[in-house]
Amino acid sequence: MATLRNRLHTTETTKERPETDSQQIVTNNNNDGKQQGKEAATKNAEPKEKSDRMIYIIFLSLLFDLLAFTIILPLLPSLLEYYRVNDSSGLYNVLTERVRWFQQLLGAPERYISVLFGGFLGSMYSFLQFLASPIVGGLSDYYGRKPVLLVCASGIALSYLLWACSGNFALFVLARFVGGISKGNISLCMSVITDVSSVKTRGRGMALVGVAFSLGFIVGPMIGAMFAIFSNKSASGGAWFVLPSLLALGLALGDLLVLTCCLRETLPKEKRVKEISSALSYGLQLLNVSSIFRFAAIKNVPKKDKDALQSIGMIYFLYLFLYSGLEFTVTFLMYHKFGYTSMDQAKMFLTTGVIMTLIQGSVVRRLPDAKIKSYAIFSLYLIVPAFVLVGLAEGSRMLYAGMILFAISTAFAVTCLTTLVSKYGNDDQKGSVLGIFRSLGALARALGPVVGSIAFWCVGSKITYIAGGILLVYPAIALQRAHI
Repeated sequence: MATLRNRLHTTETTKERPETDSQQIVTNNNNDGKQQGKEAATKNAEPKEKSDRMIYIIFLSLLFDLLAFTIILPLLPSLLEYYRVNDSSGLYNVLTERVRWFQQLLGAPERYISVLFGGFLGSMYSFLQFLASPIVGGLSDYYGRKPVLLVCASGIALSYLLWACSGNFALFVLARFVGGISKGNISLCMSVITDVSSVKTRGRGMALVGVAFSLGFIVGPMIGAMFAIFSNKSASGGAWFVLPSLLALGLALGDLLVLTCCLRETLPKEKRVKEISSALSYGLQLLNVSSIFRFAAIKNVPKKDKDALQSIGMIYFLYLFLYSGLEFTVTFLMYHKFGYTSMDQAKMFLTTGVIMTLIQGSVVRRLPDAKIKSYAIFSLYLIVPAFVLVGLAEGSRMLYAGMILFAISTAFAVTCLTTLVSKYGNDDQKGSVLGIFRSLGALARALGPVVGSIAFWCVGSKITYIAGGILLVYPAIALQRAHI
C-alpha cells in the first residue's frame, strides 16, 4: 500500500510539474511583456521635440508677404489697360510705337499689347529674383539672416509705396523692379528654418511654408478683387488701384514689424563665413547658366547620379518654362476673351487654389517614395489636356474644366520633381542640389512669361495654348524614359 501511495504521489507530482513549468513560462512572458511595455511607455513618454518658435515667426512673415504679393495678380490686366489710356510719362506710348510695325506685320489686335507688356514685366520680376536670391543668400551667410531679411522686407514695402504713387507707367515699372530685386526673402526664410530645425522638425517647418503659400494664393487675389470693386474703378476712372496697393503696403509693413520685433538672429557669428568673397562665390556660381544646367557645383558623386541630376534639371526647366508662359497669360485670356472682371478672376484663383491645397494636404504629402516618379509622370501628362482645353474653350465651363485639370497637375508636379532631385548628392550637398534646382526654376520663370506673351500677342490664345500643351508632352516622355 505504501508503494502504491508513493507511485500515486509520484504520478501526481509529475502531472503537476508541466503545469508549474507552464505557469512559470507564462509568468516570464508576462514579465517580459510588462518590461517591453514599460520600455515602450518610456519611449512614448519622452517629450516630443518641439519646433523652434522662429519657424512660426517665419510662417507669419511669409503669410504677410505672400498676401501682399498676390493682391496684384487679378488686377494686372486692368492695370495695364489703365496705363494704356492714362499714362502721363509717355513710356507706354513710346513702347507701343516701337512694336507697332511688328504688330501691323502680324495683324495682332492693339488691345493685346497689354499682354506683351505684362509678359515683359512678369519676366523682369522673375529674372530679378533669379539674380537677387543667390546673392542675398551669400550676404546672409556673412552678415547674418536678420539684417539681410530686414533690407529685403524694406525694399518690398518701398515697391508697394511706389505702386500706390504710380500715376504713370514708368513709376509702375520702377515699382516692379524694386520689388523683384528685393524678393530674395523667400530663400532667406528657408535658410532660417534650416538654421533652427533638426532633421525631425525640418519637415514641419517646410510644411508651414507650404501652408503660407497656399493661403497667400487663395486669399490674396480675392482681397485684390474686392478692393478693386470697392474702389469702383469702372465708374470713377481715377487711380482705382490706390486702395489695393495701400493694403499691400500695410501688409508689407506688418511683415517688417514682425521681423524687427520678433525674429532673432539664427546664424551665430561663429558659424558665419569669415570672408565675404567666399560667401558670394557659391551665389555667383548659381548665376552661371551653363554650370547650373550641368550641376557643376556638385562634385564627388557617381556619374550615374550626376546624369540623373542633369536629366531631372532639364525636364524641370523645360516643364516650368512652358508652364509659366501659359500660366502667366491666363489672366489676360480671361480678361480679353471671356470679359472676366477682377472678381471673376479671383473666383478662378480661389477654385484652383483650394483644389491644390486639398490635394497637397491629403495626397501629395503621404505619397510613398516608390510612387513619386509615377505621380510626377502622371502630373506632366495631365497638364497637356489642361492647356488644350483652355485653348479650345469658348465658354466658362470648358475653361473651368481646363483650369481644374491644371490645378490637379500643379499640385503634384513641382513637389514630386523636387522630391526626386533631393535624393541625389551627399548629405552635405543636399542644400546645394536644391539651390541649383530652384535657380533653374527661377530662370524658367524669367523666360517663360515673355515668350508666352509674345506668342499670345502674335498668334492668339488658341494656337498658343494648344501648341504649348502639345509641347509639354516632351518633358513627360523624357521623365518616363529617364533612369532615375
